[in-house]
Amino acid sequence: MKLYQKLARPVLFRVGRGDAETAHETTLRWLSRLSAQRQARNALIRLNQVSAPVTVCGIRFPNPIGLAAGMDKNGLAIGAWPALGFGFAEIGTVTAQAQPGNPRPRLYRMPKSEAFVNRMGFNNDGAEALAARLAAAPPVDCPLGISIGKSKAVPLESAVEDYLHSMRVLYPFADYLAVNVSSPNTPGLRRLQDAGELGRLLSELKAEGERIAAGRPPHPLFVKIAPDLTESAIGELLEVCLESEVSGVIATNTTLGRDGVDPGDDAVAAQPGGMSGRPLSAISREIVRFVHRETNGRLPIIGSGGVMTPDDADAMFDAGASLVQIYSGLVYNGSSVVRRSARRHKRRSTGRRRAPRS
Repeated sequence: MKLYQKLARPVLFRVGRGDAETAHETTLRWLSRLSAQRQARNALIRLNQVSAPVTVCGIRFPNPIGLAAGMDKNGLAIGAWPALGFGFAEIGTVTAQAQPGNPRPRLYRMPKSEAFVNRMGFNNDGAEALAARLAAAPPVDCPLGISIGKSKAVPLESAVEDYLHSMRVLYPFADYLAVNVSSPNTPGLRRLQDAGELGRLLSELKAEGERIAAGRPPHPLFVKIAPDLTESAIGELLEVCLESEVSGVIATNTTLGRDGVDPGDDAVAAQPGGMSGRPLSAISREIVRFVHRETNGRLPIIGSGGVMTPDDADAMFDAGASLVQIYSGLVYNGSSVVRRSARRHKRRSTGRRRAPRS
């Protein structure tokens, strides 16, 4: 990790004259080349994959450390993620319609805080383009989640059909689907977390998944929630999730808050958008703990947000997460955080679910 921080990260952060999105795109191009090289991928998988298998919602994960959505929106580098040690990868968020997202610049680093602010706005090539790319790609060496969201041009009253379209197109390529109703960068999207709107959306998605599965077990559905909800609002949301019999939740998305930002990053923190990274660690962990307690462990949780180190991953598992996702931690600390987190979990694992710390 120190080698990455001293050598690789400074070079990466200077790419595109320091523009964070240009560096992101450059990294994805490198990783897409790796994704296309089977021999190199196999060699890196042997080197980096830590065998710490877990089964969640009927899916066997080689290890419980995954890539969070947002890093690989268009599935450009799906073969590279297991080569970096990830036990699963979530791509997207993808929308039914291709869309450019918000105007650039829209992604900002806060290095003193080990954080980002983004207002990307679900920029992606669209569900059909992603499906074509996945159809042409070789098999992925780990479970693949696909995060689906609402197209910006689609009004909220038509959101259900918009999500259903993405589900139908992408279902054959996913091991699980994440329903993103919590991004702060699509106007009105978070209203879909309201009990009535969410209940209708989830019941339609669940019914469609069962129809597509045609008697086989349908793909698990995970609902991604915002960290800015009150406990009572989260409680109502969880009731809807349980009533709809969805598979689990992802906690959490980015936050509109700015608590925990280093004063040296205040100018960037003033940018509108969602914040991710280190300042989100405690917030996401507490929501994971709340969800686990409120549901008595009935809903598997993917812990996401501020997982920067193996200690952060441990804390997520102790709070009640079944799986953990990393994104900002990968950028700030390199891929070693993935291997070290998986290795730590393997050492700590007792073969049964641990109760969360009180």
